[in-house]
Amino acid sequence: MTDDKILCDLNRRFDHAALAPETDESAVRLACDEAIRLGFFSVVVNPVWTSLVADLLTGSQVEVLGVAGFPLGASRTNIKAAEASNGVADGAHEIDIVANIGHLVSGQFLKVEQEISTIRRALPYNVALKVIIEASKLTAQQQIDATRAVAHGGAQFVKTGTGFFGGATVEQVGTLYKAAAGEIEVKASGGIKTLAQCRELLSAGATRLGASASVSIMAELTKTEGGH
Repeated sequence: MTDDKILCDLNRRFDHAALAPETDESAVRLACDEAIRLGFFSVVVNPVWTSLVADLLTGSQVEVLGVAGFPLGASRTNIKAAEASNGVADGAHEIDIVANIGHLVSGQFLKVEQEISTIRRALPYNVALKVIIEASKLTAQQQIDATRAVAHGGAQFVKTGTGFFGGATVEQVGTLYKAAAGEIEVKASGGIKTLAQCRELLSAGATRLGASASVSIMAELTKTEGGH
Protein backbone atom coordinates (compact mmCIF):
# COMPACT_ATOMS: atom_id res chain seq x y z
CA MET A 1 0.00 0.00 0.00
CA THR A 2 2.74 2.40 1.01
CA ASP A 3 4.92 1.43 -1.96
CA ASP A 4 1.98 1.94 -4.33
CA LYS A 5 1.51 5.44 -2.98
CA ILE A 6 5.20 6.25 -3.31
CA LEU A 7 5.35 5.07 -6.90
CA CYS A 8 1.90 6.14 -8.13
CA ASP A 9 3.24 9.31 -9.81
CA LEU A 10 6.78 8.07 -10.45
CA ASN A 11 6.90 9.49 -13.97
CA ARG A 12 6.35 13.00 -12.58
CA ARG A 13 9.33 12.60 -10.27
CA PHE A 14 11.84 12.28 -13.10
CA ASP A 15 14.12 14.94 -14.46
CA HIS A 16 15.01 12.95 -17.59
CA ALA A 17 18.71 13.55 -18.15
CA ALA A 18 20.66 13.88 -21.39
CA LEU A 19 23.85 15.35 -19.92
CA ALA A 20 26.65 13.08 -21.15
CA PRO A 21 29.42 14.97 -22.97
CA GLU A 22 28.78 12.96 -26.16
CA THR A 23 25.07 13.89 -26.24
CA ASP A 24 24.18 15.02 -29.75
CA GLU A 25 21.04 16.46 -31.32
CA SER A 26 19.51 13.06 -32.05
CA ALA A 27 19.93 12.07 -28.38
CA VAL A 28 18.32 15.33 -27.26
CA ARG A 29 15.38 14.80 -29.61
CA LEU A 30 14.96 11.23 -28.38
CA ALA A 31 14.99 12.34 -24.74
CA CYS A 32 12.24 14.88 -25.46
CA ASP A 33 10.14 12.29 -27.30
CA GLU A 34 10.52 9.88 -24.39
CA ALA A 35 9.63 12.54 -21.84
CA ILE A 36 6.47 13.54 -23.70
CA ARG A 37 5.43 9.92 -24.20
CA LEU A 38 5.95 8.94 -20.57
CA GLY A 39 4.99 12.23 -18.94
CA PHE A 40 8.25 12.98 -17.16
CA PHE A 41 8.50 16.18 -15.15
CA SER A 42 11.33 17.64 -17.19
CA VAL A 43 14.17 17.10 -19.63
CA VAL A 44 17.57 18.30 -18.44
CA VAL A 45 20.33 19.14 -20.90
CA ASN A 46 23.54 21.12 -21.09
CA PRO A 47 23.14 24.82 -21.98
CA VAL A 48 23.85 24.47 -25.69
CA TRP A 49 20.67 22.39 -26.09
CA THR A 50 18.25 24.34 -23.90
CA SER A 51 16.60 26.37 -26.65
CA LEU A 52 16.13 23.27 -28.83
CA VAL A 53 14.50 21.42 -25.92
CA ALA A 54 12.23 24.39 -25.26
CA ASP A 55 11.07 24.22 -28.88
CA LEU A 56 10.61 20.45 -28.84
CA LEU A 57 8.59 20.50 -25.60
CA THR A 58 6.33 23.39 -26.60
CA GLY A 59 2.70 22.47 -25.96
CA SER A 60 3.56 19.54 -23.67
CA GLN A 61 3.42 19.31 -19.87
CA VAL A 62 7.13 18.49 -19.71
CA GLU A 63 9.28 21.29 -18.33
CA VAL A 64 12.69 22.45 -19.51
CA LEU A 65 15.55 22.10 -17.01
CA GLY A 66 18.82 23.93 -17.58
CA VAL A 67 22.13 23.63 -15.77
CA ALA A 68 24.81 26.12 -14.75
CA GLY A 69 28.36 25.62 -13.52
CA PHE A 70 27.95 21.99 -14.54
CA PRO A 71 29.49 19.57 -13.67
CA LEU A 72 32.39 20.92 -11.57
CA GLY A 73 30.89 23.99 -9.91
CA ALA A 74 34.20 25.82 -10.14
CA SER A 75 33.14 28.66 -12.45
CA ARG A 76 33.09 32.23 -11.19
CA THR A 77 29.81 33.29 -9.59
CA ASN A 78 29.07 35.88 -12.27
CA ILE A 79 29.55 33.25 -14.96
CA LYS A 80 27.20 30.85 -13.16
CA ALA A 81 24.62 33.61 -12.79
CA ALA A 82 24.90 34.54 -16.46
CA GLU A 83 24.65 30.89 -17.52
CA ALA A 84 21.56 30.44 -15.34
CA SER A 85 19.94 33.63 -16.67
CA ASN A 86 20.72 32.68 -20.25
CA GLY A 87 19.15 29.29 -19.62
CA VAL A 88 15.92 30.97 -18.57
CA ALA A 89 16.08 33.23 -21.63
CA ASP A 90 16.43 30.08 -23.74
CA GLY A 91 13.27 28.64 -22.20
CA ALA A 92 14.27 26.83 -19.00
CA HIS A 93 11.64 26.61 -16.24
CA GLU A 94 14.14 25.38 -13.65
CA ILE A 95 17.90 25.62 -13.19
CA ASP A 96 20.26 23.13 -11.52
CA ILE A 97 23.55 24.71 -10.45
CA VAL A 98 26.61 23.09 -8.96
CA ALA A 99 27.82 24.69 -5.74
CA ASN A 100 31.50 25.50 -5.28
CA ILE A 101 32.58 22.09 -4.00
CA GLY A 102 35.99 23.40 -2.92
CA HIS A 103 34.27 25.84 -0.61
CA LEU A 104 32.05 23.09 0.78
CA VAL A 105 34.87 20.67 1.59
CA SER A 106 36.84 23.47 3.27
CA GLY A 107 33.91 24.59 5.41
CA GLN A 108 33.31 27.93 3.68
CA PHE A 109 29.56 27.62 3.83
CA LEU A 110 28.84 31.33 4.01
CA LYS A 111 30.59 31.82 0.66
CA VAL A 112 28.42 29.07 -0.80
CA GLU A 113 25.30 30.68 0.62
CA GLN A 114 26.29 34.05 -0.80
CA GLU A 115 26.89 32.59 -4.26
CA ILE A 116 23.54 30.82 -4.25
CA SER A 117 21.84 34.03 -3.14
CA THR A 118 23.48 35.95 -5.99
CA ILE A 119 22.31 33.41 -8.56
CA ARG A 120 18.84 33.26 -7.02
CA ARG A 121 18.50 37.03 -7.36
CA ALA A 122 19.49 36.79 -11.02
CA LEU A 123 16.53 34.52 -11.79
CA PRO A 124 12.78 35.19 -12.04
CA TYR A 125 10.90 34.34 -8.84
CA ASN A 126 8.96 31.53 -10.53
CA VAL A 127 12.04 29.67 -11.78
CA ALA A 128 12.98 26.89 -9.34
CA LEU A 129 16.65 26.74 -8.36
CA LYS A 130 18.21 23.41 -7.39
CA VAL A 131 21.73 23.27 -5.95
CA ILE A 132 24.03 20.29 -6.38
CA ILE A 133 26.36 19.73 -3.42
CA GLU A 134 28.16 16.56 -4.61
CA ALA A 135 27.39 14.73 -1.37
CA SER A 136 29.79 11.86 -2.11
CA LYS A 137 32.66 14.36 -1.68
CA LEU A 138 31.39 15.57 1.72
CA THR A 139 31.24 14.21 5.25
CA ALA A 140 27.81 13.78 6.83
CA GLN A 141 28.26 17.02 8.79
CA GLN A 142 29.37 18.86 5.67
CA GLN A 143 26.25 17.58 3.90
CA ILE A 144 24.13 19.03 6.71
CA ASP A 145 25.92 22.37 6.64
CA ALA A 146 25.76 22.48 2.84
CA THR A 147 22.00 21.88 2.91
CA ARG A 148 21.53 24.72 5.36
CA ALA A 149 23.59 27.00 3.09
CA VAL A 150 21.39 26.02 0.14
CA ALA A 151 18.24 26.80 2.12
CA HIS A 152 19.59 30.09 3.45
CA GLY A 153 20.68 31.06 -0.05
CA GLY A 154 17.08 30.93 -1.25
CA ALA A 155 17.13 27.83 -3.44
CA GLN A 156 14.15 25.46 -3.66
CA PHE A 157 16.01 22.14 -3.74
CA VAL A 158 19.26 20.58 -2.57
CA LYS A 159 20.51 17.90 -4.95
CA THR A 160 22.81 15.03 -4.02
CA GLY A 161 25.18 15.16 -6.97
CA THR A 162 25.79 15.44 -10.69
CA GLY A 163 26.09 11.69 -11.12
CA PHE A 164 29.60 12.11 -12.51
CA PHE A 165 31.33 11.47 -9.18
CA GLY A 166 29.26 8.79 -7.48
CA GLY A 167 25.62 7.83 -7.22
CA ALA A 168 22.96 8.94 -4.79
CA THR A 169 22.51 6.87 -1.65
CA VAL A 170 19.65 6.45 0.78
CA GLU A 171 21.95 7.68 3.56
CA GLN A 172 22.71 10.91 1.68
CA VAL A 173 19.05 11.58 0.95
CA GLY A 174 18.11 10.93 4.57
CA THR A 175 20.78 13.32 5.81
CA LEU A 176 19.77 16.05 3.36
CA TYR A 177 16.06 15.57 4.10
CA LYS A 178 16.57 15.98 7.85
CA ALA A 179 18.86 18.98 7.39
CA ALA A 180 16.35 20.60 5.00
CA ALA A 181 13.78 20.53 7.82
CA GLY A 182 10.90 20.99 5.41
CA GLU A 183 12.25 24.33 4.13
CA ILE A 184 13.51 22.98 0.80
CA GLU A 185 13.08 19.75 -1.16
CA VAL A 186 15.61 17.05 -1.96
CA LYS A 187 16.56 15.77 -5.41
CA ALA A 188 18.46 12.50 -5.72
CA SER A 189 20.62 12.05 -8.79
CA GLY A 190 23.33 9.70 -9.96
CA GLY A 191 23.33 5.97 -10.58
CA ILE A 192 19.55 5.58 -10.34
CA LYS A 193 18.82 2.60 -12.58
CA THR A 194 16.17 0.44 -10.88
CA LEU A 195 12.67 0.69 -9.51
CA ALA A 196 13.91 -0.51 -6.13
CA GLN A 197 16.35 2.41 -5.93
CA CYS A 198 13.57 4.87 -6.76
CA ARG A 199 11.37 3.43 -4.02
CA GLU A 200 14.17 3.65 -1.45
CA LEU A 201 15.24 7.18 -2.37
CA LEU A 202 11.67 8.51 -2.40
CA SER A 203 10.97 6.79 0.92
CA ALA A 204 14.08 8.47 2.37
CA GLY A 205 12.73 11.90 1.49
CA ALA A 206 13.56 12.71 -2.12
CA THR A 207 10.78 14.36 -4.13
CA ARG A 208 12.59 14.52 -7.47
CA LEU A 209 14.89 12.04 -9.22
CA GLY A 210 17.52 12.81 -11.83
CA ALA A 211 18.11 9.86 -14.12
CA SER A 212 19.09 8.90 -17.64
CA ALA A 213 17.58 5.43 -17.08
CA SER A 214 14.07 6.85 -16.57
CA VAL A 215 12.60 4.96 -19.54
CA SER A 216 13.83 1.54 -18.43
CA ILE A 217 12.69 2.23 -14.87
CA MET A 218 9.19 3.07 -16.11
CA ALA A 219 9.22 -0.14 -18.16
CA GLU A 220 10.10 -2.03 -14.98
CA LEU A 221 7.22 -0.34 -13.18
CA THR A 222 4.78 -1.25 -15.97
CA LYS A 223 5.98 -4.84 -15.90
CA THR A 224 5.56 -4.97 -12.11
CA GLU A 225 2.07 -3.51 -12.25
CA GLY A 226 1.13 -6.00 -14.95
CA GLY A 227 2.10 -8.88 -12.72
CA HIS A 228 4.80 -9.88 -15.18
